[in-house]
Amino acid sequence: MAHIKKLYIILLTFSTQGASTMANKGPSYGMSRQVQDKIEQKYDPELEVRLVEWIGTQCGSGVGKPEAGKLGFQAWLKDGCVLCELINSLCKDKPVKKIQSSSMAFKQMEQISQFLNAAERYGVVKTDMFQTVDLWEGKDLAAVQRTLMALGSIAVTKDEGSFRGDPSWFFKKAQENRRDFSDDQLKEGKNVIGLQMGSNKGASQSGMTGYGRPRQIMNP
Repeated sequence: MAHIKKLYIILLTFSTQGASTMANKGPSYGMSRQVQDKIEQKYDPELEVRLVEWIGTQCGSGVGKPEAGKLGFQAWLKDGCVLCELINSLCKDKPVKKIQSSSMAFKQMEQISQFLNAAERYGVVKTDMFQTVDLWEGKDLAAVQRTLMALGSIAVTKDEGSFRGDPSWFFKKAQENRRDFSDDQLKEGKNVIGLQMGSNKGASQSGMTGYGRPRQIMNP
């Protein structure tokens, strides 16, 4: 009898947790619905067409094409395979070594994470990165678009020969104009600054008027 009671408690616990999980994944109400509506309004259908065309050109026909619309776009990218093919096509070292289609949730999310890590190493800044749940759960597909646009912009800016497509689809990011000076050049620069400062050594405050004090005019 004790064993049956214990089993009942375990089943009841699982049942409660399952109901709670389903409630969390249910429709959004009130403020959360308003927030979700605003996020969805940021999704750009025209940008979707451009990104699909670029990814197809960049990766080849093997990645296929999604059904038009936000849900089709999400389903196309959700398992991470297309994203991993994309980053591999841009990087010479092919950062994602094994790309495998899978229906298992953890495997799909793992591949999305591999793409995100590789994209960050490629140069996409954290503020332009989507989160795994943004794509996998469809929470913010506009953020996914933003990441892909940033990735394309970096590829165009790098101009390493791996980009395929129309460069005008993306804007070039500003690059750091770094200049390296030799030790002799740095020493010469210090000498110039020293001479400029030395030319003022004879200066004094005798001809200067203090702030707020009237200037005295001497009549001849």
